[in-house]
Amino acid sequence: MTDVSTPQPFAYLGAPNVQLYATVLAVFARAKQRFTVHLRPEDVLVDWPRESDRTDSPADSPADSPAGAAPPLPDTEMLVQALDKLVEWGNLRSDADTGRVSTVEDFNRARKIYQLTRHGQAALAAIDHYEQALGQRGRLQTVALADIAEQLAALLVHAEAPAPPDQAGVGLLLFTLTERFTGLADNAEAFMSSLRRAVDFTDGAEDAFLAYKDRLIEYIDKFIADLANRGAQIAGLIERIEAAGIGRILDAAARRDAVDAVPEDDADSGADDAYAAAVRVAARDWENRWRGLREWFVSTGTRRPSQARLLRNAAVSGITNLVNTVAALNERRGGRSDRSADLRALARFFAQAPDDAAAHRLWRAAFALAPARHLTIDAQTEDAWEAADYPPGTPWADAEPMRISPRLRETGSYERRGAPNRAIDRDAGRRLLAAEADREAAEIAEARRLLATDGPVLLSELAGPDGLDLRAFRLFLSVLGDALAARRPGATTTTATSGDGSMEIRLKLVDADRVVTVHTDDGVLSGPEHVVEIVDLTEHARQAAAR
Repeated sequence: MTDVSTPQPFAYLGAPNVQLYATVLAVFARAKQRFTVHLRPEDVLVDWPRESDRTDSPADSPADSPAGAAPPLPDTEMLVQALDKLVEWGNLRSDADTGRVSTVEDFNRARKIYQLTRHGQAALAAIDHYEQALGQRGRLQTVALADIAEQLAALLVHAEAPAPPDQAGVGLLLFTLTERFTGLADNAEAFMSSLRRAVDFTDGAEDAFLAYKDRLIEYIDKFIADLANRGAQIAGLIERIEAAGIGRILDAAARRDAVDAVPEDDADSGADDAYAAAVRVAARDWENRWRGLREWFVSTGTRRPSQARLLRNAAVSGITNLVNTVAALNERRGGRSDRSADLRALARFFAQAPDDAAAHRLWRAAFALAPARHLTIDAQTEDAWEAADYPPGTPWADAEPMRISPRLRETGSYERRGAPNRAIDRDAGRRLLAAEADREAAEIAEARRLLATDGPVLLSELAGPDGLDLRAFRLFLSVLGDALAARRPGATTTTATSGDGSMEIRLKLVDADRVVTVHTDDGVLSGPEHVVEIVDLTEHARQAAAR
């Protein structure tokens, strides 16, 4: 047996024949999966990967290793040299092969069998984890949420049972729960990282991104709804299990794990002491795992929200960022100009002007800030223009001119000395505006009266047989939009107040699959059936003031 005092299991990654070493280790890794411990050089050659059995799995194909593609089949001498070098680095362990010795000559010939060391296995696992982490896109696992809820429901039965928990059943449930929860958390983290990379793309593949974003938004939206529903269910199950007694559940799992604990080297400690110590260690491990599960789904006040809530907020922010990115792409594609772009273009024109005279002409053309005292208008000219009723395209020369006093040119002042001109009487205009405002207020009040319900009614019955008129329908759309915007993901009921504080609407979803229609003067509004209650707050205020 070769003793490796200072293992260097990653040294082969910097060697010239890295493809050869990586392929040899991949053969040993596949043999270990088949529970084959020892390999001879001829066994390695038999299991050497061919082009016909090349797979796409990162864990099975040496072509996916950091070394690149697998080399061709080596001869026996080259393979033995590679095996001995891996033994020297600590990846493999060699033992004398005496199983097939039949003569003295065979015994004297150097024959070895090889197996992976702990250092070699750890190095392969680390490299495999590194490659998977680089290529992992992650996914939002709604199925994992359902599995976690199912495992917790089964665990609740053990927690509420008066008899001591079954160690085997509890241990298996907690193990499965831990596996599903760990996969959910890791995949969610990887997915959000890949989502951020998708939003901050720099490869310019705009067409692919635009085609992908609709499916991605729908995918995230579905997960948000499932996380809101399942997350509340899981949080409730966790609290019920803790109320029933999580300590004895974790203690039962710890006692089951402690059975397989390796005894300590201390000869003075008895078997009972070693078992008790193993139980304590396993109990601490299970308490830490349960704490992580609880903090992932259960919020601790407002200062420490759960990881599920943070993930939901991050997913909502991801949708917002996707929409903003799409809007920016569409704006860039459409070539829409804005004020900042126009000012930058004008700055370039000024920089390219040949002289000051050209810059002054450009200034006048861009801003038209020239003296325009002759554009002053008086009451007589305004009355004359209104009486003539000129169309918008009438040239200035064809319109009634404005009479300018010679005193304006002589003195620079248009006003005559003496008494001021008579002020224009605006009373008629004020009365007209007041009447218009009263009429609009009455129409809005009438629309509120038509929309206000005596109690909860179905959305399909809100409009009645004659439907809603135009103003009532637009007011209804306004309060309906406020209610839908205030509804949280996964919620079926919501209450909202209109922006002016005059109306309150309460919505409750009846059947998402049942589509109803509301007839209006503008057309037909379609949507899922809801129970609607609309309250006119101004009427309630008037009644309270009357009392």
